[in-house]
Amino acid sequence: MTQRFPHLLLVFYLVLFTLLAIHPYDRAVWFAENLPIMLIVAALVFSKRWFTFSNTAYLMMACLIVLHTIGGHFTFERVPFGWVTDFFGFSRNHYDRMAHFTVGFYAYPLAELLLRKRLVASRFVLIMFPICFILAVAGVYEIFEWRYAVSADPTAGAAVLGSQGDIWDAQKDILADGLGAIAAIMIFCGIHFRAIGCLADPAA
Repeated sequence: MTQRFPHLLLVFYLVLFTLLAIHPYDRAVWFAENLPIMLIVAALVFSKRWFTFSNTAYLMMACLIVLHTIGGHFTFERVPFGWVTDFFGFSRNHYDRMAHFTVGFYAYPLAELLLRKRLVASRFVLIMFPICFILAVAGVYEIFEWRYAVSADPTAGAAVLGSQGDIWDAQKDILADGLGAIAAIMIFCGIHFRAIGCLADPAA
């Protein structure tokens, strides 16, 4: 079961992707939102030939894949998430913030790769590099969203941007990514504290 877990996640994604590819709210938005996720899934499938992540890492990576695939079907601001909005008294649909938080979960597999391949010798670098990497990717993705929004059909562009009238949406999305990365690294350190303890400290 342990070795089959990544395959089960892949099958689940393929079924979900197929079902949500049927009559999405906007086909252009669906394609734009699913393209990066399909690339991530393809990269994970091919990378398994030379590096297999832990089941915890695959599960954490699957969170974004599932949430983003759902968001691509409805568009993020239209995902049925009203019960959360009403419960907390939010003024907007925060489903996209939750998805951005799970972007940060990719700090976990990155740290796992660095540790198992012995690519770093410092605890500080092992902890900080994945967080900084996620923040950098988040910034680049916000630029991609902006360029798509100004070049695509106005309706599709606005749906992909998903700002819902918030002028600070990009900055808040990056913050959510970063907070997710910090949470992921805390989990990683809790699980691998002995292996991390064998690395040198920053002053060494």
